Amino acid sequence: MNTVTQTLRVVHGRQEVDLDAAGKAVTDLLVALGRDPMSEHLIDTPRRVAEAYSELLTPREFNLTTFPNDEGYDELVLARDIPVQSLCQHHLLPFHGVAHVGYLPGDRILGLSKLARVVELFARDLQVQERLTKQIADWLQEHLAPQGVGVVIEAEHMCMSLRGVRATGSRTMTSALHGQLRQDARSRQEFFSLTGVNG
Repeated sequence: MNTVTQTLRVVHGRQEVDLDAAGKAVTDLLVALGRDPMSEHLIDTPRRVAEAYSELLTPREFNLTTFPNDEGYDELVLARDIPVQSLCQHHLLPFHGVAHVGYLPGDRILGLSKLARVVELFARDLQVQERLTKQIADWLQEHLAPQGVGVVIEAEHMCMSLRGVRATGSRTMTSALHGQLRQDARSRQEFFSLTGVNG
């Protein structure tokens, strides 16, 4: 078994946001919405909106640090209530909530803060919740090679709360499972029980 710490530099690799072009687009949108972008209250809005979207769509780089599982730990490791904020790709409105991310260790264990970093890596994009959930689970399965991975996301979508049906407070739940957490009923039940979800 490898006894050294392993670190993988994670970079998002997405195209950079063109702040000038985004600012001009916001100005055009304000005009199209019948607003005066040169008014005292809106004069700086295009820049602010462009910077806000740039931040929402750009994950921070991080090092995925793993350690040898020298003790042979084989029980579930779970981080609950990791904050999730993302943008609905259909309306460009936010959705937000929490992610519960767990894994059954294989040869290596993960620095716990990295679970939150992986959530952010995929959340800072134009997303749908189903894809986001699967991307997190798939990425951890590929890069950590655990015995199993489970991800549950609970989120409120502003495109449902603020418009259309206006279902304020409604939360959407999605899950993705790999390995033993998918195949073994007891492991799956333990995961869902610890997340507070009835599996």
